[in-house]
Amino acid sequence: MKRVASYHNKAFCGQFSETGNIFLTACQDQFLRVYDTENGKFKKRKKVAARDVGWSIVDTAFSPDGNFVIYSSWSEFIHMFNIYGEQETHMALDLRPADRRFCLFSLKFSNDNKEILGGANDGCIYVYDREVADRTLRINAHEDDVNCVTFADQSSHILYSGGDDGLVKVWDRRMLSELNPKPVGVLAGHCDGITHIDSKGDARYLISNCKDQTIKLWDVRHLSNEAAQEQTRHATASQNWDYRWQSIPRRSRPKQSLPGDSSVMTYRGHCVLHTLVRSYFSPLYSTGQRYIVSGCATGSLVVYDVLTGKKVARYKEHRSCLRDVAWHPTENTIMSTSWDGSIGCWQYQGGNPDLDDSPDMLAAKMDAKETSRPRRSLRLRNNRRGFFS
Repeated sequence: MKRVASYHNKAFCGQFSETGNIFLTACQDQFLRVYDTENGKFKKRKKVAARDVGWSIVDTAFSPDGNFVIYSSWSEFIHMFNIYGEQETHMALDLRPADRRFCLFSLKFSNDNKEILGGANDGCIYVYDREVADRTLRINAHEDDVNCVTFADQSSHILYSGGDDGLVKVWDRRMLSELNPKPVGVLAGHCDGITHIDSKGDARYLISNCKDQTIKLWDVRHLSNEAAQEQTRHATASQNWDYRWQSIPRRSRPKQSLPGDSSVMTYRGHCVLHTLVRSYFSPLYSTGQRYIVSGCATGSLVVYDVLTGKKVARYKEHRSCLRDVAWHPTENTIMSTSWDGSIGCWQYQGGNPDLDDSPDMLAAKMDAKETSRPRRSLRLRNNRRGFFS
């Protein structure tokens, strides 16, 4: 790993633009930094002072045309600024929430650039219309915080949300109504709060990362029945630990699936603690979306094979929680964003090492705060070098 940037505070978000020519970071020092990454460069383009920040910037998103960035914090507003041009345009978009103690944990642009979708701590999904410059929808979506939202594909008609109630919900934007906030389907199988969702982009498959220390792959053609949803609600309600500062209880790391779990695959081998750790499909162009890349509370970069469910790589170069990861859309580059204040750059080499850390082993490392790594054979170490450098 090459450390390409270092800050004096925790780094929360790191994302490539759709073309991969721009990389954006958001840090707890209340600054957003825009880097030029065209043709292998990593050169700072601008540094933007965030506005109305409570605790930290918690999420960012690029507009589809790549000209604007939006970001959220513990604030009633989404803020937006331009990437290009000498004159900075910085706007506040009022969501008009019912509670002033408000945070939008996740936000996304619609593909037509007209709307902004958000999930908030009041259990609601918000839709902001850029053309009318106002919030147009506030949907009661989950029984607890909505930690993540995303669109299913480029049509922006179908959207997904994940909450601390442990459920992933499927919504049709064309049918969203404040008077009748009913999803078109629900995906149940986790037993704790959802921290992140990523769509495969085909309106069929998505992954969810969860505080139960698993990632699940879902097919929206196989939705969960009411009995399965109740199993998830019960399992989630029985959790009495706080992932932000407590160790992982063993009973929150289930070895068996909940009754009615409709997920296609479950991936184990990373830690979700302290913050909303993120996981993504690898790019279509360079990998055929064969992999899932995830952050980890141990500071590790973890890669799973989508089809086999096996962990094919795990590298620990960061000293603290790795919250966000970003795989370049067309190049063999992965950026890691960590709470140790550093941004790492990894080069994918196309290998396929076989690593064997179990979830219990990872949890034990977190509980004991061990700094040493288990010994591995020379063969495994050489294989690991083959995947990333």
